[in-house]
Amino acid sequence: MDALFEIKLDIAGRGTRASGRTLYEELKAAIIDGRLRPGTQLPATRASAAFFAVSRNTAVQAYHRLLTEGLLMSRQGSGTFVADAPPMPRGRSVAAVPAASHPALNPFWLRKDVTAAMGFWRDTPDTVAGDGPSLDFRPALIDPRLFPFDIFRRVMTGQLRGLEKRPARYKSPQGNQGNYHLREAITRHIALTRAVVCTADDILVTSGAQQAFDLLARVLVTPGQTVVAVEDPGYPPMRVAFAAAGATLVPVPVDDEGLMVDRLPVNAGVICLCPSHQFPLGVSMSPRRRQALLDIARQRGAVIVEDDYDGEFRHEGSPLEVLRTPAHADTVFYVGTFSKCMLPSLRLGYLVAPAWAMPTLVAAKNCMDWHCPTPIQLGVARFIDEGHLAAHVRRMRQRYRERREALLEVMDTLAPTLTPLPSSYGMHLSATVPSDIDAEEVAGFLQRRRIKLHTLHRYYHGVVDRHGFVFGFGALEPEQIRGAGEALAAALASARSLKD
Repeated sequence: MDALFEIKLDIAGRGTRASGRTLYEELKAAIIDGRLRPGTQLPATRASAAFFAVSRNTAVQAYHRLLTEGLLMSRQGSGTFVADAPPMPRGRSVAAVPAASHPALNPFWLRKDVTAAMGFWRDTPDTVAGDGPSLDFRPALIDPRLFPFDIFRRVMTGQLRGLEKRPARYKSPQGNQGNYHLREAITRHIALTRAVVCTADDILVTSGAQQAFDLLARVLVTPGQTVVAVEDPGYPPMRVAFAAAGATLVPVPVDDEGLMVDRLPVNAGVICLCPSHQFPLGVSMSPRRRQALLDIARQRGAVIVEDDYDGEFRHEGSPLEVLRTPAHADTVFYVGTFSKCMLPSLRLGYLVAPAWAMPTLVAAKNCMDWHCPTPIQLGVARFIDEGHLAAHVRRMRQRYRERREALLEVMDTLAPTLTPLPSSYGMHLSATVPSDIDAEEVAGFLQRRRIKLHTLHRYYHGVVDRHGFVFGFGALEPEQIRGAGEALAAALASARSLKD
């Protein structure tokens, strides 16, 4: 099969000896400057007249020179390809231009607080102190090995075959709220796992929770006017979405009962929170605080953004009612995701919104990417309808419960230095340490031993009033968690001795 080759080459002196030289020079320049990437297949020499307007012999000579210089490689029976690592010409270098020096960039995205918030998953590279495997206690990570890929592959294959026989129909731009079958399936899933009562018309399918936050920021914020109250500590990328839209952010403290409602600014138009499993502290909002919040939002004409990112995983106690009840469906925007209960790589989430906001949200969604991929939506819908998601959530509840218990055992051996915060949901536990322990020093000590652990400090927007750690247990087996106890004890002891 002939290669697809759309690189424009200026071949001088066609039909003369100069054509061979210029073909060689043009191909070499295209390889060096990156227009021809490593692994790119070049046209066969028998097709040189069609691609280069030169004879086959001329193309053979040009290819041969590039082969001898290491810029091309030949694969028997396959063709000629750009070499994997073409050498850079002598004396040539590309000077890096600092991003902040270009006036075309929006200064907002160059601010240190913004880059830190959006890159808070990035840690420094491991400084290896041994050959053992790395342990990742970062929150919100799942264990993909436990996902039923065989079942999902079968379901997806069936949906793709259906699309082959009956391709998806594209309606008007305003109709891309999400595949109807998926929206119907979501209503059943969240009714079963979180007692959310809604219809398919109330749901907008998004590319994960982050797109839901961005959409809400776009439609709810008037730049320079809207005040948005956010939990502190809280989820940094959600804060950035609203700040980027031009909102004024006001951090509101969180205590053992959740968001401190009495500290809400009176002019807050949007209130963002995780009431069931606060991120990152893990506490659940008390019933009296929930009612007070709903009453305040109603009285002041504010709206609530409820982030329920891992609400399917309840480990103890009675189920907590979501804020988005039928009585408050016109006030609360409920955000959910399949990243925790299925796979982050699906990039699929959903937003349950009041009827008055849905047309505007759909318009904003179409402005961003029109709609989420149809095959993925159909596959997830069938995965839910056949009961596979419910079965997977039941299995993962048990797995996460076992891992949570192992982590609590480790914390118990380290008491009172490490004090876990109450938490009955989710995939992480937070714990505080006394003021004489430098949490950042502990995290650095563990990092050098290939153990990744986040401090609470990185989740704050305002004043840091607690010191400690966020232990994600979603990606680790119970024995791995228990095995990390010795290193954690050493790290805490080392930090305390340095303080002394």
